[in-house]
Amino acid sequence: MSDQIKHECGIAFLRLRKPLEYYLAKYGTSLWGLNKMHLLMQKQHNRGQDGAGIVNVKIGMPPGHKYISRERSNTDSPLKDIFTRAYQPFLELEKKNATLLNDVNYLKMNHRFTGEVFMGHLRYGTFGINSIDSIHPVLRTNNWKTKNLILSGNFNLTNVNELFDRLVELGQFPTETSDTITMLEKIGHFLDEENEELYRRYKYEGFSKKEITPQIADHLNIKSILQRASSDWDGGYVITGLLGHGDGFILRDPAGIRPAFYYVDEDIVVAASERPVIETSLNVPGEKVRELKPGHALIVKHNNSVEEVQILTPTAPKACTFERIYFSRGTDKDIYKERKKLGALITPAILQAIDYDIRNTVFSYIPNTAAVAFQGLVEELNKFCNQQKTEKVLELGDKLSKETLNEIMLFSPRIETVAVKDMKLRTFITQDQQRDDLVGHVYDITYGSLKAGQDKLVIIDDSIVRGTTLKQSIINILDRLGPTEIIVISSAPQIRYPDCYGIDMARLGDFIAFKAVIELLKESKQESIINEVYLKCKAQEKAPKEEVINYVKAIYKPFTAQQISDKIAQLVTPKQVKAKVSVIFQSIEDLHEALPNHKGDWYFTGDYPTPGGNKVVNTSFINYIEGKVGRAY
Repeated sequence: MSDQIKHECGIAFLRLRKPLEYYLAKYGTSLWGLNKMHLLMQKQHNRGQDGAGIVNVKIGMPPGHKYISRERSNTDSPLKDIFTRAYQPFLELEKKNATLLNDVNYLKMNHRFTGEVFMGHLRYGTFGINSIDSIHPVLRTNNWKTKNLILSGNFNLTNVNELFDRLVELGQFPTETSDTITMLEKIGHFLDEENEELYRRYKYEGFSKKEITPQIADHLNIKSILQRASSDWDGGYVITGLLGHGDGFILRDPAGIRPAFYYVDEDIVVAASERPVIETSLNVPGEKVRELKPGHALIVKHNNSVEEVQILTPTAPKACTFERIYFSRGTDKDIYKERKKLGALITPAILQAIDYDIRNTVFSYIPNTAAVAFQGLVEELNKFCNQQKTEKVLELGDKLSKETLNEIMLFSPRIETVAVKDMKLRTFITQDQQRDDLVGHVYDITYGSLKAGQDKLVIIDDSIVRGTTLKQSIINILDRLGPTEIIVISSAPQIRYPDCYGIDMARLGDFIAFKAVIELLKESKQESIINEVYLKCKAQEKAPKEEVINYVKAIYKPFTAQQISDKIAQLVTPKQVKAKVSVIFQSIEDLHEALPNHKGDWYFTGDYPTPGGNKVVNTSFINYIEGKVGRAY
């Protein structure tokens, strides 16, 4: 994605189901659990580079010994930072007394991260500060093991203010309104209630206070706690949680917006945000890695029982399409096929745009994440060329000569690497002109890759969000190659609406498609529609989210997708560019054909999977009209 956008987040969970001696004997190291957690997180570094954290819970520790270990970092290299600190004591122990590294009981009693249950998190900060306090996992501590709650996740809630008010109604006094703390306190409230109910029951049955604690640990109803805590959540989420005595859970939202996968065998339980992460890290076949069903939780008890149970009633599945188009690693076999198909399905529109002139067109892609879609495009172009060659050979028949055949066989798409990202731009320059000049040099071009004044250039991107990088950098540098036309392809449809479930696309005014339609409304003297939509949004500003209608759709209704694309092309074209610039977007219909099992398309269609989404898009429009730059949820 040439326009960098951020995304929350990556999760990892690992439970060792056998005695720790087993892993030492089988794998030759007492640190097998920590090593695997490191690998699970390293394989998901694409999901978060603003912060990282790990936590470990030791099961069955005696009083007086620490049983929860945690490391968090928000440095420039957070993943490296947390594992450097986690491994450092073992490196020092190796120098002093290496034999102790093979004593699992000694390690468990004396060193951190030597327990049975691990949880990890990688963070992309979308809004707000990136302080260490905002890095997951977060803790809710208590002297009772069974009341300690550790939480991390990949989520955004749309109704945080509403949930905050309900916490106050429950008698709590929350010090923050973030969705992380709100979720932590909501689950914590019902965890406390469950503890108290069990305590009273076993006290009535005659158990001593000391005997009650293991009874509570054995009989805590995680399913009931999660059902009561999440009943009024609105958003997209995958939540991982641990309790101090070793129970763990992974909970997914009812629409399956955010992804979660897990694997279970006799030795381990593991969960992560992406399937290939588990396949690679644990060397297990993909067909044995299961997707956590929407509205369900995987509950792993301290006594080793594992079950997937329904927590909330699943709604229509709306798995996020951006996971498939951009965020998730393309090594998943299904994602790989889907991205290729996205490139293949947009090929007819490209051929039409270049008037089928393959000989005088160069094809390429920006950035690297668009490479798989580009492969799909090239395969379709080759099919077209082969068809043309076959028809030409049949047409010539007996008149076909060796020279003519050689010329026909050379007919194929011209593939070039025309632009390469040179660096990750980091600048503290605040003056627009100087900063824009730096941005304009993020990419290098391959001089001589085009025939100047003769060739068209087709460049494919996986999506176009704000259009900023296109205008400030890419179009300018491509124009230096001298193409007659630059045709920018987006393998995703036009992004028209904000996301509120975890992606950093929250302000309508940032989207190039929205800017284009506002310009079209003004040019066609239909500005009254803007005011009408504003008044409708304003009228339902205080309405319950369940009653809110997405009125922003009316902004786009007067125009075809092609008209909006043409206006986008104008907006992203710098004045000094000589080449004609066109922009082609994937259609919604072809998106659904390429990704048949992922229907989460609200940023393209405005069809939000939860009521809170409609409230967010209207609030975002109100903020745009009123000049507010804050978050809409």
